[in-house]
Amino acid sequence: MKIKIAIIGLGYVGLPLARLFATKYSVVGFDTNQTRVNELRKGHDSTLEIEDEDLKAVLINENPIKRDFDSSPFGGGWEGTGLYCSAAIEAIKDCNYYIVTVPTPVDKNNKPDFTPLVKASETVGEIIKKGDIVIYESTVYPGATEEVCIPIIEKISKRIYNVDFFAGYSPERINPGDKEHTVEKILKVTSGSTPEIGIKVNELYKSVITAGTHLAPSIKVAEAAKVIENSQRDINIAFVNELAKIFNLLDIDTQAVLEAAGTKWNFLPFKPGLVGGHCIGVDPYYLAQKAQEVGYHPEIILAGRRVNDSMGHYVASEVIKLFVKNDKEIKNAKILVLGITFKENCPDVRNTKVVDVIKNLKDFGTEVTVFDPWANPAEVLKEYGLTTTNQPPVNTFDAIVLAVSHKEFLTMDLQKYLHKNGIIYDVKGVLTCKVHGKL
Repeated sequence: MKIKIAIIGLGYVGLPLARLFATKYSVVGFDTNQTRVNELRKGHDSTLEIEDEDLKAVLINENPIKRDFDSSPFGGGWEGTGLYCSAAIEAIKDCNYYIVTVPTPVDKNNKPDFTPLVKASETVGEIIKKGDIVIYESTVYPGATEEVCIPIIEKISKRIYNVDFFAGYSPERINPGDKEHTVEKILKVTSGSTPEIGIKVNELYKSVITAGTHLAPSIKVAEAAKVIENSQRDINIAFVNELAKIFNLLDIDTQAVLEAAGTKWNFLPFKPGLVGGHCIGVDPYYLAQKAQEVGYHPEIILAGRRVNDSMGHYVASEVIKLFVKNDKEIKNAKILVLGITFKENCPDVRNTKVVDVIKNLKDFGTEVTVFDPWANPAEVLKEYGLTTTNQPPVNTFDAIVLAVSHKEFLTMDLQKYLHKNGIIYDVKGVLTCKVHGKL
């Protein structure tokens, strides 16, 4: 049987995966955001995960059998390889593998928000056929695929799980902005709802993942493996964030301590900082939620989250302490924040903790200007209600806070943007110029 793959969700995870599979299979990329689809059809990815030439190399913008993709089903689709992007559900009716790559955020109370997964599962339920396989890549707590998603598909499709259709889980491991560890170079964990389906799912990924695959014995095992990867990293960063707070009180250079400790072969090289993004700052809450549901209170996981969630307030407070120490007026002080994305050299602003720094600085009565050459000002305004700029400022400030270590910032002459006796606070510990405070 000819394999035809639908990738549901064309964001930071879905698009790289769709492009990779399209080098070997017929692939339809489905996303409900028509603006995103239109952008991709023109051969451009605003997330910057895929180079334009690589996207255009696999892109199909016209149905080879001359039908209108968005008003009628494919019929037999097309022979060969390639990627077609669409916001129409009809475009994916002819597929036999459905790979779901939608985000799994938390709500304002840090509770898992399954809305994107529910909607994606409803979409699959409307079109899934006998023998089809749906594979989830979204990070969830152990059991979510079969407890939350599959019942939705069964209800809408009127089909029976593991009789009429099957499932797999292969957690995403993409690191946004990382051009070295691209999807094909990251070993992929796979799993299936039956041993036979597990082998099929594994072989599908193995056919394009050059780094290889690891077939887990069950979907729950694969789900658990993914969620603990990010929880472990979150806890390790929380530890060094706490160390930074302690060493600052002891007037010890945290970076110097970590460098010295790092000379031991088995010391883990984590650094303090703001922990945001769509994975590390979110996934521990999914595991904590499930643990609490079964009667266990996860103390270490939640303690790590509390420490990391507090860092925005801590950074702002440290900046204000420098104002006091230097006899500078706080109210209406002008502060330049460099960077608002959740990590360096990447336009992704999802769950960025820089907004916590900005909010707390504003709470002290300061006036904050945000400069980030990577972030989309319209997206930041929509998500956080904050005005940002892609252009370097023309005025000067009482303080500069380096929040994200974009490459552009490392070569900036920060002194020319400072008033006399201005303050520089280096959150990332990367500046070579004189700084007055850092984590």
